[in-house]
Amino acid sequence: MCSVGTAAPRPAGSSRLEVTWVDGASAVTGAFSTSPMKLLVPRPRGQSAWIYSSSFGGGLVAGDRTSLDLSLAAGTRAFVGTQSSSKIYRNPSKRASGHSTRARLGAGSLLVFAPDPAQLFAESTYTQRQEFDLAADASLVLVDGFSPGRLARGERWAFDHYSSRNLIRVDAKPAFLDSLRLDPSDGPLDSPFRGGRHGCLAMLVLWGPMLADAAKAVLDDVGGRAVERRAALVVSASPIRGGVVVRVAGEGAEVVGRELRRWLLPVAPMLGDDPWQRKW
Repeated sequence: MCSVGTAAPRPAGSSRLEVTWVDGASAVTGAFSTSPMKLLVPRPRGQSAWIYSSSFGGGLVAGDRTSLDLSLAAGTRAFVGTQSSSKIYRNPSKRASGHSTRARLGAGSLLVFAPDPAQLFAESTYTQRQEFDLAADASLVLVDGFSPGRLARGERWAFDHYSSRNLIRVDAKPAFLDSLRLDPSDGPLDSPFRGGRHGCLAMLVLWGPMLADAAKAVLDDVGGRAVERRAALVVSASPIRGGVVVRVAGEGAEVVGRELRRWLLPVAPMLGDDPWQRKW
């Protein structure tokens, strides 16, 4: 007589995604998630695979922790976005919510990781940690941004804590680190030298050989702009060893999104279509 073992339960909010090369195309060969995390795969196979993450309830409540484990095999391409902005709901009990991403990119692969900005409600607490391990010739588009509250409800810069850490390693060696922490205990979040009048902050990283031309175009574009007093959009761009990092501050998510999409237009042909056409 043989016994049937019971599989170990998966942690709540965990997800796993695998993209491999199958018969001349990038294909999703593994996708798994547990509530409140869920994965939507509208394009599981093609020049690139498209995946959107979402959550039951549209966001995270106190104590929610989600995670994504992502693997791209050699030569594959994938776009990973979100169904909409992730709402980080108020958290009067001070039980922090958060998300972690771990991505591994094989040789010659391309990952476009472009979630919508997180939306931080008043009294919310959110911590994010993301790590990207790249082969030497892999390429990465990374978008990371947030909106400081529901502006129509007067929640601008009314959250309790936000932190985000993005680490890129190439051939297992640290190559780029960006870390941001915003907490009222360090001073007013809406002061002119912190969040100020802005309604959305975002970072864009273009990294790797497939994105070299796009990175140069962004540097040329931003470098040629005049500085305007109290502009609706404030942009800076800096060259880094593998490409470029761009930082954007705008009066709202829409104006920031339109600017990001303009810079990402050269990436769309690499994906086989434009995933931002109906979003921004």
